[in-house]
Amino acid sequence: MRLEGKVALVTGSSQGIGQGIAIGLAQEGAHIIINYRSATDAPKETEDAVKALGRDFISCQADVTKLDEIQAMVDAGVQRFGQIDILVNNAGVEKHADFWEVTEHDYDMVMDVNLKGSFFTAQAVVKTMMAKKVAGRIINISSVHEDLPFPHFTAYCASKGGMKMMMRNLAIELAPYGITVNNIAPGAIETPINTKLLNDPEKLKALLENIPLARLGKPKDVSGVAVFLASADADYITGATIFVDGGLTWNYSEQ
Repeated sequence: MRLEGKVALVTGSSQGIGQGIAIGLAQEGAHIIINYRSATDAPKETEDAVKALGRDFISCQADVTKLDEIQAMVDAGVQRFGQIDILVNNAGVEKHADFWEVTEHDYDMVMDVNLKGSFFTAQAVVKTMMAKKVAGRIINISSVHEDLPFPHFTAYCASKGGMKMMMRNLAIELAPYGITVNNIAPGAIETPINTKLLNDPEKLKALLENIPLARLGKPKDVSGVAVFLASADADYITGATIFVDGGLTWNYSEQ
């Protein structure tokens, strides 16, 4: 197993892509720090899956927009496992609105979760990596929309574009410490965030026509890349975005 004995913190890992990544890392031997935001977002499914694989875990309720909660989560993980080897910044939100209708509240929510949360979670984890001299891995779950325009989701695109530049900067700044930093950019993935789309045959058909592989992605399509980037197989990869989109990015057009 490629991650035997490693410890991974995966934010937003009670469902969807985050849950798939947590399980994928556990399948390769990693112990998992499971993160969820609120009691309505309970991580029991993830816990059961990780436990069934024989891995240890700790579940931490933390809102990644709040620095004190981030720090408490990181401290709890280090206290339990001694160190953190892998961080997956997965927690994210999006909000549909015409640009001229975007509220300050919704803009702040998207930017705070997607960009601020990833920034300060990485900062807290990196401090522990440096203190423990861990050659760590930071993997951000970005989006094809770090590059691809997405009308009516401008705040979301701005947050993911910011994540791209954050990743590139940190890849250079943290390389002397043996810490690699990369992004995964999923396209359309079958997760709870896309429930409305999955239940709208007309919109789903239009989207599938933009995807050369003619299907939506699944969480395991993303988790496989996360496992690779977390492993020794990716020792010489840093500052990169890997697109997991079935070819969508280079075949997309607005209807």
